[in-house]
Amino acid sequence: MYLSLDFQPLVSSTLLALLLVPLFLLTMAGIFFRQRGSLIRLLAVMAFAMALFNPIVVNEEREPLKSVVAVIADRSQSQDIGNRTADTDAALKQVQTALARLPQFEVRTVETGRASESDDATSTRLFQALNGAFRDVPPARVGGAIMITDGQVHDIPANPAGLGFNAPVHGLITGVPDEIDRRIQFVRAPRFGLTGKPQEMTYKVTGAGEQQGSRARVRVRVNGTEVNSEDAIVGEEMPLEVTLPRAGVNIVEIIVDSLPNELTEVNNRAVAMVDGIRENLRVLLVSGEPHNGERTWRNLLKSDASVDLVHFTILRPPEKQDSTPINELSLIAFPTRELFVDKIEQFDLIIFDRYQHRDVLPLLYYDYINDYVQKGGALLIAAGPEFAGNMSIANTPLLSVLPATPTGNIDEKAFYPRLSEQGKRHPVTRGLEGSAQEPPNWSRWFRVIDVNPPDGNVVMNAGDRPLLVLNRMGEGRVGMFLSDQGWLWARGFEGGGPHAALYRRIAHWLMKEPDLEEEALTATGSGRNLEIHRQTMKKTADPASIITPSGKTLSVPLTETEPGVFTATLPTDEIGLYQVANGDLTTLAHVGPVDAPEFADNVSTTAKLDPLARETGGGTRRLRTDADQSTIEVPNIVASRGIASASGDNWIGLRPTNETVLKSVDRLPLFSGFLGLAAMILVLGSMWYREGK
Repeated sequence: MYLSLDFQPLVSSTLLALLLVPLFLLTMAGIFFRQRGSLIRLLAVMAFAMALFNPIVVNEEREPLKSVVAVIADRSQSQDIGNRTADTDAALKQVQTALARLPQFEVRTVETGRASESDDATSTRLFQALNGAFRDVPPARVGGAIMITDGQVHDIPANPAGLGFNAPVHGLITGVPDEIDRRIQFVRAPRFGLTGKPQEMTYKVTGAGEQQGSRARVRVRVNGTEVNSEDAIVGEEMPLEVTLPRAGVNIVEIIVDSLPNELTEVNNRAVAMVDGIRENLRVLLVSGEPHNGERTWRNLLKSDASVDLVHFTILRPPEKQDSTPINELSLIAFPTRELFVDKIEQFDLIIFDRYQHRDVLPLLYYDYINDYVQKGGALLIAAGPEFAGNMSIANTPLLSVLPATPTGNIDEKAFYPRLSEQGKRHPVTRGLEGSAQEPPNWSRWFRVIDVNPPDGNVVMNAGDRPLLVLNRMGEGRVGMFLSDQGWLWARGFEGGGPHAALYRRIAHWLMKEPDLEEEALTATGSGRNLEIHRQTMKKTADPASIITPSGKTLSVPLTETEPGVFTATLPTDEIGLYQVANGDLTTLAHVGPVDAPEFADNVSTTAKLDPLARETGGGTRRLRTDADQSTIEVPNIVASRGIASASGDNWIGLRPTNETVLKSVDRLPLFSGFLGLAAMILVLGSMWYREGK
């Protein structure tokens, strides 16, 4: 019950002044000159004034409001270390039980820090969660906050004003004092680098509880393969030189050996994602004679900014001898030795375009080409009618690397190039524009060279004959195009066809472009998801096996999204490096930023949260003061109204609010009705009686 006196004048303040001030002055003058009955007149004026002011006694029935208390439980990834999760669960339960015995508090529990689809959780942001808990609460109703965390909080306000309320903040810290933890991180790492060229990087090993200047063994891996190991000096920036083996994303890992009794090995590994860029690919194109398709190959390769093209056309073979003096010929001599002996290893791809053996190349040079392919080189045969004749290169030592041999027949009937069943799954021809229709939405060709059953993958057919054959030979690759009429697509005959895409894919597959591998497994981190992409020539794919950063093993089924492509998307709640395996293939992927603050320091601490907590009247304390302590110790929770400090040796305080909510109001006028009339009659009667004497 809350009693108060209120005035509700019957007339305006101006009229009150005009009526009462003169009367009050006259009455006071009578008192000053000691006139008889002056005091009674004063009482009459006061009674008249009270009647005009209309005093009212207000009786309010109010219900006290509860103070709102936030309990913030840190569920970030660093809380998974040791027994921190169990201690957090136990402390949270005890705090909730203690607060349930204090009816003046409304408790709001928030568990935060674990990743979700809308939150990348790369840092521990407890005060952001605290603001969310108090978003609809007036500052006067905030009773305080209790945070259960390891102390590694990344959004602590600079001062209490940043909280938006005046109430104590307490920290209950998991972990134990004097924890030992070693960490490795990249200091400088390029985002891009040339493949096959050394890349300069630097890294640093730091250790909590470890002497500066001591040595630690560091292993270096590139795309999962260990390439080096060395000793690093703890606390010093160390140089590192790494060669990128492939184009596309390369994952460079540095792993430092763990210490005895180390807190966690999660941050003993650092990752740098470096995009490998190939220097211009060198292609040697040798055309056996001028023909319509020659310019198609030349224009395509010249238009590719990543290709350096060396092109020769044999215009004057050895058998074309006449009496013209050599010094009068304008033709450039074909530098066979320089190309096929001295510099053959400098080429990424050799293309024989309608080339036939006419003693331009000595037979020994074909052996050099064989060795070039076996050691990792690439060869493409763009065959024409000469491939079926007596001067075919299939009749040379090059035969040992060719995927098919000619039968001697040439079919010159019109046909539509079509993808084979293998071609529908092969990345070189899969999804080729126009291939999904029947007949295909491209023009016909009119010549195909017949061959014996080939080795490798037949990805395109001309009726029942092979048209495009792709094969691996040793460490290298060989392709064979059994028609010279791709130029019909380039010229737009009958609407043309996707010659540029097809030719480019063939060339890049031969040069081992990672995206065009038939059997490939890739994984990438996209936000909080791990996306898995599996290419295979098989019709089914086994589930992918995944090892999470914390060491858990998961099995994820793959779904076919197009012929030869199986994918899966896995929502994750851990930041770090994931290992993905499928069959004999393995790959790595990093989810989240590689330098996430969440892993910058895993050692539990009271130092970060304690200054702010003390300024608010709260404090921080450890749940365990010793690693051998069997149970946690949660301080008593009390209501601490009007106490400057809300923290003691074994207790923490929360402040009840003075806020109330109005339930009902009773109003009692003091100078109206019978009571007011009786008072006025009494005073006026007394004044009349006194004046009558």
